[in-house]
Formats: sequence, C-alpha cells, structure tokens
Amino acid sequence: MADAATDLKPAVSGLSTTRIFQIILGIAVLLCLAKPFLPEFLIRIPEAWIPPLANWLDTFFDFLIEDLKLAKLTRWFAEGPLDFMLGLTANLLEGKHRWPFIGPVPWATVAAVAAVIGYYLGGWRMALLGGGTFVWTALVGQWKIAMQTLSVLAVAAPMAFTLGLLLGIAAWKWGWFDRAIKPILAILQTIPFFTYLLPAVIFFKVGPTAGAIATTIYAIPPMVLMTTLGLKRVSPEIIEAGKMCGSTRFQMLTRVYIPSARTEILVGVNQVIMLCLAMVVLTAFIGMPGLGGKLLAMMNSFKLGRSFEIGVTIVLIAVTLDRMSKAWVAKLPEHFERGTPWWVRHKYLVIAVAAFVFFLIVAQFIGILDTVGRKQSLSQGKEIDRAIKGFLNIGAVKATTGFIGDFLIVYVLIPFRNALLWIPTPAFILMVVAGTYWLGGKRPAIFAAIFFTVVAFSGWWDRSVITLYAVISAVILSMFIGIPLGIFAARSEKWANRILLVCDTAQTFPSFIYLLPAIMLFGVSDVTVVLSIVIFTTVPLTRYTIEGLRGVPGEMTEAADMSGSTRRQKLVSVQLPLALPTMAVGFNQAIMFAFFMVIIAAFIGTQDLGQELQRTLAGTDLGKNFVLGMNVSLMALTFDLTIMSWAEKRKKLLGLG
Repeated sequence: MADAATDLKPAVSGLSTTRIFQIILGIAVLLCLAKPFLPEFLIRIPEAWIPPLANWLDTFFDFLIEDLKLAKLTRWFAEGPLDFMLGLTANLLEGKHRWPFIGPVPWATVAAVAAVIGYYLGGWRMALLGGGTFVWTALVGQWKIAMQTLSVLAVAAPMAFTLGLLLGIAAWKWGWFDRAIKPILAILQTIPFFTYLLPAVIFFKVGPTAGAIATTIYAIPPMVLMTTLGLKRVSPEIIEAGKMCGSTRFQMLTRVYIPSARTEILVGVNQVIMLCLAMVVLTAFIGMPGLGGKLLAMMNSFKLGRSFEIGVTIVLIAVTLDRMSKAWVAKLPEHFERGTPWWVRHKYLVIAVAAFVFFLIVAQFIGILDTVGRKQSLSQGKEIDRAIKGFLNIGAVKATTGFIGDFLIVYVLIPFRNALLWIPTPAFILMVVAGTYWLGGKRPAIFAAIFFTVVAFSGWWDRSVITLYAVISAVILSMFIGIPLGIFAARSEKWANRILLVCDTAQTFPSFIYLLPAIMLFGVSDVTVVLSIVIFTTVPLTRYTIEGLRGVPGEMTEAADMSGSTRRQKLVSVQLPLALPTMAVGFNQAIMFAFFMVIIAAFIGTQDLGQELQRTLAGTDLGKNFVLGMNVSLMALTFDLTIMSWAEKRKKLLGLG
C-alpha cells in the first residue's frame, strides 16, 4: 500500500499543477473576453497610478554626483590613470603622438607579431589567420579605425580580467559574498548595453574613457563566474599536497589554486576578450570612433559595400581573438630541464621581439609597410556596393524579398503585435505567470508575477510588449530553422562538425554584423529587425540541438532500434526527449540573444524599449535610462529562470542530475 501511495504522488502533483495552470489561464482568458466591459484601470494601468520611479532614480543619482561628489572621483580616474593608459595604447597603435619616441607602430610589425603568436598557439593555420587579419585590415584602408578600436580593447580587457579575477576569488573565499554577487551578475548579463553607456558618459568624460569603462563593466561577469567555478573545482588531493608542503595562504592561492583552475580562468579570459570586442564596437552609439563608429555611419548612409568591408574586418578580428584565446586555453604549459638557456625556454618571445624590431626598421625605408595610403588601398567598397544593389534589383530577387517581407508584415508580425497589445495588462501578466508555472514551477511563477507587475507600473508597458513581440516572433521563426538544421546535422558526424564549426565562428561575430544581411534584403522595417534577430538566435538553437542529440546515450538508441522503431519514432520518442535539457540551454541563449539584438536594432527605427533607450543617450536622463533597462532585464530574467528551472526538472525526471 505504501508503494502504491508513493506511486500516486507524482500523478497528484501533476494534476495539481495542471489544475492551477488552468485556473490562472482561465482567469486571463475571461479578462480578455470581458475587455469591452472592463474598467479602464483593468485594461491599462492609469498614469496617475504609476510611481515616478525615473524621478526617484534621478534624485538618487544627483545625490551621488552633487552631494557625494562621486563624479569628481570618477572624473579624476578618467582624466588621470585611465586617460594615461588609453593615451599610451592610442599612441602605440593610432599614432596620436602624445608620447615622444613612442609610436605609431607600423602595420607590418603588428601583423608579423600576430603571426608569431598564432604559430606558437596553433601552428601555421593560426599564424596565417593572425597575420592575414592585420594584412587585410591595412590593405583595405581600415588600419586607423581598427587600431582605435583595439587601443580601447587593450585597456578594457586587462581591467575586466583583473577585476573579474579578484571578485571571483572573493566569491570563492566568502560564501556570503558569492550569494550577494550572483544576483548582481545575473542582472548585469541581462540589462541592455545602452544602460551601460549613459552612466559611463555621465560619470566619466565622453570619448574613449567612457567607452573603456562601459566595456570593462560589461565584460566582468563571465570572468567572475569562471574564476569561482575553477577554484571550487580544484581537487582535494592537490589542496592537501599544497598544505603538506607548508605553503602559506598566499602561496596556496597563487601556486596551487590558480594554476589548478587555469583552464576555467582562461575560458573566462576568452569570454572577456569577446565581450570587450562586442561592446567596444557598440560604443559607437556614444560617439566612440573606430570600426563600430564607421560601420554605424556607413549603415546609416546605406553604403552597403563599405559596410560589408568593415563588417569583414570586425569578423576577422573577432575570429582571430577567439581562436587564439581558445588555443591558449587548450595549450599546456611547457616544462624544461634545469639549466636550459633562457632564450630556448622563451624562443617564441625572442622570435616575436626580433620580428617586431626587424619590421620596425624595414618600415622606415619601405613606406607601404608603415602606412597604406588611401590611393594605395585595395578597398572595393564602391564595387561591392554596386554588385549588392545590382543583385537586389534583379527581378526574381526583388519579387522574392518583397513577397516574404509583405507576407511576414501583413499576415504574421503586425497581427501578432496588435494581438499582444490588445490583451489587457492583468490578463497578459496572468498568461505569463501561467506559462512560467506550467514550465518552471512555483518559484519562477512568483518571480514572473513580480517582474511583470513592476514592468506594468514602470509606465512603459506598451513599449515593453512591442519588445517582447519582436523577441518571441524571432525566436519562434529561428526554431523552425535551427532545430531542423540541428537534427539534420546530428545524423552525420561529418555534417555535425561542419555545422558546429560554422556556429562557433558565427558566435564570435559582433552583433552589428547580423544587421547587414537583413538591411541588404529588406531595407528598414519590422521584418529587418526580426530577421536580424532570427539570424543571431538560430546559432545557439542549432548548436545545442546538435550537442543534445549527440549526447543521447548509445544504449538508448540501440534499444529503440531493437524494438523496431522507425527513424522518426526514434527521434520523437527517444532522442528529442533525452536531448531537451541540453536544448534548453540553446532556447535560453536564443532568448537572451534576442533581447540583446532587439535593442541594437533600435538604430534602424523601432517602436520598442530600445528606441527610447537610444534617445536617453542624447541627454542626461539617467533615471529613465535605468527604468527602461530594468524592464528589459526583468523580462529576460523571467525567461531565464523559467527555462533553467524546466531544464533542471527534466534532468531529474530523466535521472541525469
């Protein structure tokens, strides 16, 4: 009898969950049906009820700036140490001549050193990638703007690494600090990048300093998380061996823990570099010069050929930095016997210095190795522009893109957007709560209720719904592409590796790049926004579908084969259910990427929160900036908590964790 009672518990629990879901959803549907008879306050929150949260935040920031004189401290740091570091890297790379006898470094010198580093990390292929990237950058006439970007990256990435490492060590050392910082890191990873930019402009002077600070803060979270994870994973045997040697606490940290956590820390370094590059490109929105600024100007002018060339340069630099930093993670430290000469132990450093000096001298006599002038540039921007516009003007192409665009706008996107905006606010919140309760359980449902109620009382409900409409539309469309593509690729090891390589490469692209094909095909419209998000979000969906299906235990598929299942039955009944927890990570990433991308798409003209966030950059409206950013973050966190909770439930149900 006891066993029977135990067996009934899951059924009772499931019935209870279903019943509660039906009640919540039923109330939401009743509110929708009764909309014509509802009072105004049950359709949209009256303005009189909305608290002046932006004004309260403005008062708080004024207190920090005026009363506590915090801006003086931050401006001192910006105009002192930070400006010094940026001036040094800018002079070395850009040639601003702030420092006598230092810089600018000839492009051939940078390319040669990059090739040597590439060879050390990954052989000839990596050397060609590293050296070739900088050769391309110089020959197409983009050296100066690329160096403007990299000069800020060269300061922001080390700062983000150092701060992230220290915070990660503190989180590992003290449990209370770890518990306190995790929610902050979660918020920092979900708030839109515009929310980083305005405070950086106000608290630090406009220009590279604001860009460097925004970039640094944006890149810190993964470094903290990976450092903490790596230190927690150090095996007890290694710790015990260190203690038996009589190591002090500092020696244990620097000679035992950190070296043992090397792999995780270097993965954090990879993430820091890639996030820094992504953000330093996006600082174009606050007037930061460089590749991002030039790309933004070219896209605004609809100069697609030049935009394409700059996009290729950004992609090459991103892929180079990603591949080299990943190769650094995989490369094991070399050990030498005692008495080995210094130059043998550090032969690649010696070769790099020799290459640096050689090309530095040669460039003084061969001008083109120093600077590629405009007339010497091999840029084909105008020709590419003509080719793209010629292709898009072909009758069949024009008709196809026109049909797709009109169909999506008239029959899918606009009706879906209007339907979401039509739903009364309380009914919308209840629908979200019902969905989160059904998928994730009680805890995500409570947070969803709180988060979306806060959004409703922020005064930006309709803009938030439009943002959500773009995210949901794009993710659903990308599911129809990414999941079938992942299923197809997972059937063959060869195709799986090829598609995963494409996904790995695509994930290194800064987000601006995804706007280019959408703008080329559909101009400026809702379709462009959604399509750019679809391209961006298809990557994680494809990747984690492949990884999930490849991770299905072989004995399970063999059992399905032995039972006479067809390929379709095996996929639907065995492989996909077992792959779902891994695929959930892809769904989660896709939604987070979609929220990120919808804000970037604001510059082509949208009606969502991103458009309002962009407008705040023109002034000093910090309160409004934070309220808008908070809305995006709360909606993103709702999805994150729900999907991760659902994935954990699936893992337990399948006995995977």
